Amino acid sequence: MTSPAFPVYTTLACTHVSDHVLQVCLNRPEVGNALNTQMGVELLDLWTRLTDVPGEVRCVVFTGSGSKIFCGGGDLKERNGMTPQAWQHQHEIFERLYWALIDLPLPVVGAINGHAYGGGLEMALCCDFLYASQEARFALPEVTLGIMPGMGGTQNLPRALGERRAKELALTGRPFSAAQAHEWGLVNQVAAPEELLALALETAQRIAANAPLSVRQIKKSIRYGGQMELRTAYRFEVEAYNRLVDTDDRREGVAAFNEKRPAVFKGR
Repeated sequence: MTSPAFPVYTTLACTHVSDHVLQVCLNRPEVGNALNTQMGVELLDLWTRLTDVPGEVRCVVFTGSGSKIFCGGGDLKERNGMTPQAWQHQHEIFERLYWALIDLPLPVVGAINGHAYGGGLEMALCCDFLYASQEARFALPEVTLGIMPGMGGTQNLPRALGERRAKELALTGRPFSAAQAHEWGLVNQVAAPEELLALALETAQRIAANAPLSVRQIKKSIRYGGQMELRTAYRFEVEAYNRLVDTDDRREGVAAFNEKRPAVFKGR
């Protein structure tokens, strides 16, 4: 099975960095990669395709075009003058794309190349973990616009930072720096802008070299287990583990270890 082909997206740039790593780039730099309806439709299509037919793709690096802004949030110029019905219809598309990203079986490494505000931060929070440019800033400013975070921000931010800090940030709309995001545990590592993408791609390649079925089961176990009490979560982990015992990749991994050679995993 080869890497999947995608339609010609107008707001996204998808690059097969290797057979196993896909780079996805928000590509509206002239408007700060703002999330408009078309981008919402295309992101939903992309995440759905990768869920249904990932081909040889085993890991995704998610970033933005340009060096200053990952995603400035919803496109307020497009939203200016929208009827409530049109606004809600657009938001339903956004909700579906965020759930499709969260539920994507493949790991997603966020390479946050610049500012992530509003829906941009909410999108980053849906990634499995984040690396950020030292120039990046983050905020949930919706309260200053007469709305509120509506794509997981009030749920994912407290899970990442704790309830009290998340309340402070969401209720004030106050921006915070990449250094603060790292200190608080939101971001795994901060890098110089010119080093960020290489760091994320190196990590993605390392993940992609591992047994893909194992990677998927680990992602699933951590995500769903974190929503359960401990004993139930442990049983969930064991069920995920047991699904890997009778696989070709498990046999290959053990054989490669004993034969002192690199394992060649096939995802089956």
